[in-house]
Amino acid sequence: MAVFNKPHSLPDLDRLSIVAATMLLAYALARFIEFPVSSFSFQLPGFFLSYQINLRTFITLLIACLAAAGTDWLIRDHPASGKHFRLEHWLIPALTALVIGVPLFQLPLGALWWVGFMLGGTILMLVLVAEYIVVDGEDLRQPIAASGLTVVSFALFMILAASLRFANLRLYLILPSLTLAAGLISLRTLHLRLHGKWALLQAGIVALLIGQLVAAFHYWPLTPVAYALALLGAAYSLTGFLGGLLEGNRLRQALLEPVIVLIIFWMTAYWIR
Repeated sequence: MAVFNKPHSLPDLDRLSIVAATMLLAYALARFIEFPVSSFSFQLPGFFLSYQINLRTFITLLIACLAAAGTDWLIRDHPASGKHFRLEHWLIPALTALVIGVPLFQLPLGALWWVGFMLGGTILMLVLVAEYIVVDGEDLRQPIAASGLTVVSFALFMILAASLRFANLRLYLILPSLTLAAGLISLRTLHLRLHGKWALLQAGIVALLIGQLVAAFHYWPLTPVAYALALLGAAYSLTGFLGGLLEGNRLRQALLEPVIVLIIFWMTAYWIR
């Protein structure tokens, strides 16, 4: 009977509502209140760096911390959570909260902003539920939830890349953001794919190579969508290739799907450039 009941384990609705409502309220307050902007600039040999920091920057980071803490709070109630460290469950919710904030703070207030606000809230709740489900490897819904987290993770990477490109930021701001995001997404994807095993080296390789592509594509005349598709194809293919090798697949077998995916994404990016 215990095994039969496992697939029906879901997060406590009250806790889930509190976590989601708190983060969405923070987004709304940050969007409706105007904050002063502070600029910091300094000169390096051959470089002039300038940063603009306002309270929204700190609120975005705060919401990401809230997402990680809220996920941990939800998972504590899971029958299979035990007392093990739950760092892996913090990554995607925190990244989701960060990525949702980027377009919400860029879009003008209007119908499109409200659509993005509701869509972002829906995605956030789905991520929280999926992270709750994947805690138990014997849950019948675990493979579906893991696949959903992987899809959402790479979709968030694409949204982040397109948003940063659309904002026309300088390379020294885009490079660390996308490099870190690619590394975290690859790390979590491989962790799910390998059923709890960490692949820090492989995730670091993905982050390093994506960082190189971010720097190269930055100076190409690509639209935000084409830019994001090119990086998405590379990040997904590299992660899939390294995951295949870690699973023991032969080199040719591990390369087949990632190469096909990369060609499709890069041809699409070239077509809409």
